Amino acid sequence: MRRLFALTLALAAVASPARAATLATWDRPDQHVAAQAGLLHVLDDGDFHGDRPLTGGQLRQARDALAARLAVPPVNLGGLGPRVSVAAFDRALVRQLGLADVAAAVQDQARRRGLHPPARFGTEVVARQLGLRFNHPWPQGERLELDPWDAITRAEAAYSLARVAQFGGWEVQAARDTLARFVLPRYTAAQRHALRIAVSRIGMPYIWGGETDGASAGQVHGGYDCSGFAWRVFKLSGLPAGRRIRGRTAAQQAGEIRRSQRIRPSAVRPGDLLFFGPGRFWQKSTERRVVHEAIAMSGDFAIQSSGQGVYVSPLFEGWLHDEFTWARRIL
Repeated sequence: MRRLFALTLALAAVASPARAATLATWDRPDQHVAAQAGLLHVLDDGDFHGDRPLTGGQLRQARDALAARLAVPPVNLGGLGPRVSVAAFDRALVRQLGLADVAAAVQDQARRRGLHPPARFGTEVVARQLGLRFNHPWPQGERLELDPWDAITRAEAAYSLARVAQFGGWEVQAARDTLARFVLPRYTAAQRHALRIAVSRIGMPYIWGGETDGASAGQVHGGYDCSGFAWRVFKLSGLPAGRRIRGRTAAQQAGEIRRSQRIRPSAVRPGDLLFFGPGRFWQKSTERRVVHEAIAMSGDFAIQSSGQGVYVSPLFEGWLHDEFTWARRIL
């Protein structure tokens, strides 16, 4: 059966580009890794069938295999239906990787600060910190995106399981260490109102040019790009801040303030618009060098739409730290 799957994989590698990004085959290498690792097997006919929904039984088998691989007991998944949502799958992986306490702490912080986080918030923050989700490339791939409540396909599950199979032994502890610093301050009413809207979108996909929850003209799937997410949050808020944002792109929004109003990273407050690019704050940078945008949740964390969809990222390490350009006070 596995030899047949390997042959199918080889044939897929020489398939025409127009047929490459299909629901079933977009991640054939990851499907192979997941199958070879014993985490998600091919089906009885020898094919992986990446387009089919992952079943509850298949998730339990993946859990058992991952538990054996990690030499830990399998976690209780509770009642599972015939299909498994993206959020439920992410929750299962986070728990089996031993990070349920981290997810619970993240969830509790958001709840205590009045952000009304959806039940998936903590586990989605952890899962995306681990890099378990995939951004389908624009334009053809975006029709393959899934919302957190959608049934996860076997192909999407294989992507996540392949990432876990390829972990080098440090990723879980690194996520734990990073998210141990997820401590939110007390918010003003305006900050809390805007961040509630942002947090409610956790796990929605990154869509190039996206600015709505659902498909719309020129947008094949609901979701957001980086500036579309910030733009939408403040437009939906009904706050005066929404009227002060006139531009749609990150560069336009960054350029709507005077140089003297640019905020340093050490002075960031919740609700600030954060801009990123190759020009650093202390350099004579212009908005033309701004390529990314996020919304501050604290001085240490931001919520953004990027390669992991809508997720929470640290400001004290990684790309957001290295490429911080300036912030804009909007509240």
